[in-house]
Amino acid sequence: MTIAKEKRGGTPVGFLAELDGIEAASIIYLRMWHNGPESQADVWRDLSSSLGADHGRKALKAFETLCSLCSQHGRRQLMLHAITCKRIGSDESCFANFISTAATGEREDAMLISTLLVRADIGPIITSLAANFGLALMLMNLHAQKDLDDDKNHRQSHFTTLH
Repeated sequence: MTIAKEKRGGTPVGFLAELDGIEAASIIYLRMWHNGPESQADVWRDLSSSLGADHGRKALKAFETLCSLCSQHGRRQLMLHAITCKRIGSDESCFANFISTAATGEREDAMLISTLLVRADIGPIITSLAANFGLALMLMNLHAQKDLDDDKNHRQSHFTTLH
């Protein structure tokens, strides 16, 4: 196998900071999931603290199954950058686009993207899982924005304006 083939999918194509919250979160969680049990526990803590135990468990199960099916039926092993890396690789970009597309209800496009990740017969299954996980990320993002807005309003009330 050539070096180019070994690195296919890991080639940097952008930066995490250039992505929206759903896409960036999907890459970070993908990296964390493949980093081992401690990082997987961190994924669970994030999901459950943001979504509650029931919804967090459902999101985790969808993500866990999605990752498992991608590993078992993938066209090849996904290349991932380190958790703290600011760059994103082409495989990570594809995964993030897949999650975002599925979550926004663009099922046919998500199915097409899924064929870049897994065998075609697994595409419908992972598309459904990606939609569920992506919707959970959207909900987390909404909660985070509300918390920031509440925090800004709360902080402003503690300041005295001098003219």
